[in-house]
Amino acid sequence: MDQEKDTSLLVDLAQDYYLRHLNLGEIAKKYNISRYKISKYLNEAIEKNIVTININSPFARSHDLENKFKHFFPNLNFYILKNTEDIAHEDDRFYSFAAKYLQNLINGKKIIGLTWGDTIYHVIDSFQSVPKENMVFTQFVGENGKHNSLAGSMRMVQKVAVRYNGTYLTIDAPLYIANKEVRRLLALEPAIQPTLATAQQLDLIFTSVGTIDSINSVNSWYNSEDILFPKINPNSIAALVYGRPIDKDGNLLIDNEHDKVFGISFKKTMEVPTRVAIVNDKFKFLALKAALNGNYFTDVILNEPTANKVLAELE
Repeated sequence: MDQEKDTSLLVDLAQDYYLRHLNLGEIAKKYNISRYKISKYLNEAIEKNIVTININSPFARSHDLENKFKHFFPNLNFYILKNTEDIAHEDDRFYSFAAKYLQNLINGKKIIGLTWGDTIYHVIDSFQSVPKENMVFTQFVGENGKHNSLAGSMRMVQKVAVRYNGTYLTIDAPLYIANKEVRRLLALEPAIQPTLATAQQLDLIFTSVGTIDSINSVNSWYNSEDILFPKINPNSIAALVYGRPIDKDGNLLIDNEHDKVFGISFKKTMEVPTRVAIVNDKFKFLALKAALNGNYFTDVILNEPTANKVLAELE
């Protein structure tokens, strides 16, 4: 068979198989060729680029960007959603993408901690229902003070527990408590102590990255910044991780003695084996960069626009 006839046959076989959806038996009968040879020709059509196969997943990852981030942060795992032309649904795509990979990370774990925020709320909303036995979802720090918001952590632990048919535990107290003795005594209250004890055994945390705007959006915190963050210049705060302020290089700006967060200690939080950050707000790129510099997370789920802005700063 000369090359032209060979190519023509490969095209005909490929069209029948891939476009007309004939099975191997039907094609064998049509051309009087054995099924073995048809399979061989179809593979040859792929090798010669007569047939190319593209899988257009709505959740395609940008492996190129992920590799670039791994160059700067080799110990972290990155999941970066690749852009598409469907701008109108990009937020929904991201929430579904984040839910998919977060649920993969949750699989096999028993005690899960989470915080608050619109992104976390929408990611949970995109979770598949996966009934599991003996799973517990819990707060590990106090409430964010936005009591009229659906995205408060108390409501979200209940919301995610429903997806797994698990149990949930809450901390009915604010994130920040200025008085050290009040923090100590409140931790002993029967309504709170079991939650804190469970949170000491967390297998995974999922959260986002906060900014100083998070503080300014709650009047009681905004009016008490000098008490919550003593001797810290607000302009030096690049991000908030687990409620604590850090600078642009990822350094923690507050020590244990002056830490006003109510919940498990920062040291204990950092001992949790899997700590997942989810970020899809490109205006938080500097906050995310600071958090990455400080190595506060083990896994990071983000979108391509945010990733590009962070990468531009890193390079």
